[in-house]
Amino acid sequence: MAAAFAYVRSGHVAADIGCDHGKLSAALAGSGRCPLVLACDLRPDPLEKARRRCAPYGDAVQCRLGDGLSVVHPGEAEDIIIAGMGAETVIEILEAAPWVFDARYNLVLVPATKHSVLRRWLARRGFALLGETLCQAAGRWYAVMNARYAGTEHEPDGLECLCGQTEGQPGFSAYCAQQNIKLKKYRLGLAPGAEADAVDALIEELEKRACL
Repeated sequence: MAAAFAYVRSGHVAADIGCDHGKLSAALAGSGRCPLVLACDLRPDPLEKARRRCAPYGDAVQCRLGDGLSVVHPGEAEDIIIAGMGAETVIEILEAAPWVFDARYNLVLVPATKHSVLRRWLARRGFALLGETLCQAAGRWYAVMNARYAGTEHEPDGLECLCGQTEGQPGFSAYCAQQNIKLKKYRLGLAPGAEADAVDALIEELEKRACL
């Protein structure tokens, strides 16, 4: 939560999509970092918890029930946080809101799974990764990503997808080891050929980085 908080720009309205318990929304409003936070969730029960948690901040937090960014109007919030969902769900939310393909919007993304899938999508769709922060929770490593639309699409290589901008950060070796376990599982389903050879090379490279 602290890493996501740090990527939210001071003085901007924020939309916390999938706010769950509302801790981040409360922190953004209570600290004065954001003049208004839209706390949004698909499920009534978590949103009610967020409403109670954010009650001390009055009109600085608006709780909204709905799917993804469907409850946020274009331009209503310029900092958008999507945390705790799988990469595919994050992508679906962004694809369903084409107005976020604009440099005015600052994205803070915390995929629960398949970090490499989200990094590949961002690169292919013209988003620039401005920064990443590695965080560990419950024995797993997560990457908190800060992205903004740049309009320049490119095809990322395997290491860019797997590691992003995390190299050199505390925990990088352990993160590489975690990514390598997932890559090896993917490799098991490949038939011999060019793709399998490329994955083998990536596995070898990640093993080196895990030992750094």
